[in-house]
Amino acid sequence: MPIAVFGIESDGLNLAVNLLILFLVVIYLALVYWTYADARRRIADPMLIGCAAAAAFLFPFVGSIVYMIVRPPEYLDDVRERELEMQAAEARMNAADFHLCPHCDYEVRSEFLRCPNCMRKLKDPCTNCAKPLDPDWKLCPYCEAEIPGVTPAPRSRRRRRSEETAPFEPFADAPPQ
Repeated sequence: MPIAVFGIESDGLNLAVNLLILFLVVIYLALVYWTYADARRRIADPMLIGCAAAAAFLFPFVGSIVYMIVRPPEYLDDVRERELEMQAAEARMNAADFHLCPHCDYEVRSEFLRCPNCMRKLKDPCTNCAKPLDPDWKLCPYCEAEIPGVTPAPRSRRRRRSEETAPFEPFADAPPQ
């Protein structure tokens, strides 16, 4: 005598209810697996992946629905690809000698003194050759003229060979007291 689910004694109806329960269990397990697999593609933190799978397992059907609502909108591979494309575009712009204006984000070349869009000053010209100067430069690399108002960094003096090989005598140059 077959086991009757919910007290149903009709063989045909009992078979239909058993198949429906089997179908729901299979769908439930498939949703738990899908939640885990989708979370691995969208979330980098293993703890959050485990929490998403545990929620789908502990709260049948509802856990998967909540995960679908709060999941990240993009796959991790798509995010990485977009970041690589942005880096490649920036590298192409730098190779093409294009930069962005710090004030209006308009494309400007490195030799521009002013932004053609917002008219703000980008660089100062050299007083000798009128080429654009970077604010960090101490002298003009084109004509080697010193930039007025910027003190050059002190150069390290090298000792002559005779001073390096001579024995050290403290206070040799000091006047007697």
